[in-house]
Amino acid sequence: MQQTTSQWLTSLRQDLVIQIELLDNPLIFHTTWGLFSPKAIDAGSRLLLRYIEYNENDRILDLGCGYGPLGLSLAKHVEHCTLVDKDFIAIEYSQKNAELNGLSNTTIQLSDGFKHLPKKATYTLILSNLPAKTSKEHYYLFFYDALAHMEKGGRIYVVVISGLRKFIKRTFLEVFGNHTKVKQGQNYTVAMAVKK
Repeated sequence: MQQTTSQWLTSLRQDLVIQIELLDNPLIFHTTWGLFSPKAIDAGSRLLLRYIEYNENDRILDLGCGYGPLGLSLAKHVEHCTLVDKDFIAIEYSQKNAELNGLSNTTIQLSDGFKHLPKKATYTLILSNLPAKTSKEHYYLFFYDALAHMEKGGRIYVVVISGLRKFIKRTFLEVFGNHTKVKQGQNYTVAMAVKK
């Protein structure tokens, strides 16, 4: 019995591997237990990728990148993508996945939100699969910091559980002065705002 448990634990310590096509590119992601959605790209991220608009000269920030499905998918199509997360395991896996997918136009670093990014860093596109279980104060910090780091005309895209869509609309109108509901699915909603 002990041998069986040992073998089971050894298998749990192995990387999980996701092979998928996102934004018309075959990609491979290594993940592990403890990271968000380790067995498959979650429905919210897939919805965001389906409806996000981007340009090849965009400089993107993926905030709360996890193992990198959003930022690394977009890095195949844009000038540069910065991925940040406050979890060092997420950063380790994002770096591994950038290498596995041959993406050299990325910067991947540990940061608590915008706190550890250069103060003068600006982006043309900021995106995030926002956590459902956090405080409104945390969202406000994120959005006001995003505004400070967006270039004029820059866009922010978020995907949230649909129960938060009205809060996101109110907050985007308050912080950015505008709000677009890009797509409302059954469980998730994609919203966007522009820095005027």
